[in-house]
Amino acid sequence: MADSDSDRENHQNGTTQESPYEPRRVSLRKGDRGFGFNVRGQVSEGGQLKSINGVLYPPLQMISAVLEGGPAEEAGIMVGDRILEVNKVAVEGADHKRVVELIREGNDSLELVIISVTPSEARKLDGPVDSTSHTDAHDYSERRPIAVTIPDTRLEEADGQKFMVYNIYIAGKYVCARRYREFALVHAELKKQFKDFPFPKFPGKWPFQLSDQQLDSRRRGLEAYLEEVISIKVISQSDAMHDFLKSDKKEEKQLTGTVNAELRINLPDRTMVLVNIQRSHKTQKVYETVIKKIGLSDFSATFFALFEVKDDGFERKLEDTEFPHSIYVKTYKQSDSRLVLRKWIFTLTKEVEMNEDEVAVNILYWQAVEDIRKSRIKIPDDQVSYVKELQQSKNKISFLDAIRNFDGYCSIRFPHCMCDARKDGPVLLTVSLTNVKLKACTDDGTPLEQEHTFTWEEIINWDADEEGMQFTFEFQRAGKKSRHVRVNSPYYRYMQECIDRVKTEIGWFSKDGTNNLILPSNVGSTTKVSDSTATAKTITKKMKDRITPSIDDGDL
Repeated sequence: MADSDSDRENHQNGTTQESPYEPRRVSLRKGDRGFGFNVRGQVSEGGQLKSINGVLYPPLQMISAVLEGGPAEEAGIMVGDRILEVNKVAVEGADHKRVVELIREGNDSLELVIISVTPSEARKLDGPVDSTSHTDAHDYSERRPIAVTIPDTRLEEADGQKFMVYNIYIAGKYVCARRYREFALVHAELKKQFKDFPFPKFPGKWPFQLSDQQLDSRRRGLEAYLEEVISIKVISQSDAMHDFLKSDKKEEKQLTGTVNAELRINLPDRTMVLVNIQRSHKTQKVYETVIKKIGLSDFSATFFALFEVKDDGFERKLEDTEFPHSIYVKTYKQSDSRLVLRKWIFTLTKEVEMNEDEVAVNILYWQAVEDIRKSRIKIPDDQVSYVKELQQSKNKISFLDAIRNFDGYCSIRFPHCMCDARKDGPVLLTVSLTNVKLKACTDDGTPLEQEHTFTWEEIINWDADEEGMQFTFEFQRAGKKSRHVRVNSPYYRYMQECIDRVKTEIGWFSKDGTNNLILPSNVGSTTKVSDSTATAKTITKKMKDRITPSIDDGDL
């Protein structure tokens, strides 16, 4: 006879422990490899009531594997146990997704109410339970996002047969090309090896020739599948996945040979330049093609670069090892080309030296106009009307001279991110020729008053931590021990590149007697600059005022 509701409640509260097959409450703390157990169960909510130890329950999620030596095993959880509650939330009849979400919401701690079942009831519920299966358990809780993409396909021919292959890139770098059947084979192999993992939907086979739309749909489906599966550390490190993603030099040579493509590059004046490249061309080769097409001088070409406009509007400089074409084909169907030509210079004197290059001045002018529109350059209230007059006059050099010393010009401010210099919220990191700033902000990136400023003399070491996906720098102030600052951002490598660039540009300078970097002036001047060298040697008070004094160490 089934227990009453009161008996069942007493079981779940842990007030009766007369039998090992009664509900019990367990608490776990996440270890280095997660909580140490896997869950398997129905994918839809509800279901038929079944008796477990004399009590009727809806379908329950089951502990399908327990990691040897993990927190779950130490807490007494066994393979075959059923889950009644997760963090004080009843999950009787809940689907697999709901239970997993509740487990993850607990972060590093977890409280479960579980019930063990007798071997005979286990056989009735789901067949024989392998009591030794926990020795082969896999921990799926550890994830690491990997930027894997399948931006395009290509037609191959072998042994008189033509077939389509899907080009796979990781972090913008070409890895390999695989046929659909190779995807299907590795999917089947992974399902055998990781039986209790809820694999994402795998694109089905189609018996007829695919249309262009169907082919693209399959490409996107395979990309989504691979992105999800490879993010699970234990799966990504398996032999099956390793063999699947093994680089094939012959394939790479075929892909990176003479396959031509058109690439659209946006310019700051909202025009577009179309260049013919090879898909294998890396950033520098594509950049050289672009500047040749627009007629940028060799001198000015040193101070520009290719950037990718991200979803949040931030422009990330492309790394030398990236393939611009793979970035282009990944995003062009979602929007216009996200590749853009922008300046790559922090030193104002070098900008002034480009005054004779009409193409360079045009790019600088329109980028400045756009940066003002996006509030990246702060125009003082008493200068707004004057700047508007200069813009309307179409005198680009005078316009640039007027705004170069305003806050935000020739600096890069990264999207808000977390940093160990502030414990209770995100920060905004800004890099300029004068310093690095960490400014406290709200969760949506709105700046607050608190700020740390680090001069370049104080920054003694810096590095990008690939494993931790964070940018770290070490600073030392007079009379104090050195300290480290760690910034967690998806742009951690770009942060390092910015610091490298500034340090290089500082090396270009000779310093005057007052130990101030030589910087241009003419703020608010209406005089057209005709002698760029003379202008570049003028030091202004307004630029000095931009160098915010360092504040005391401490939390933002």
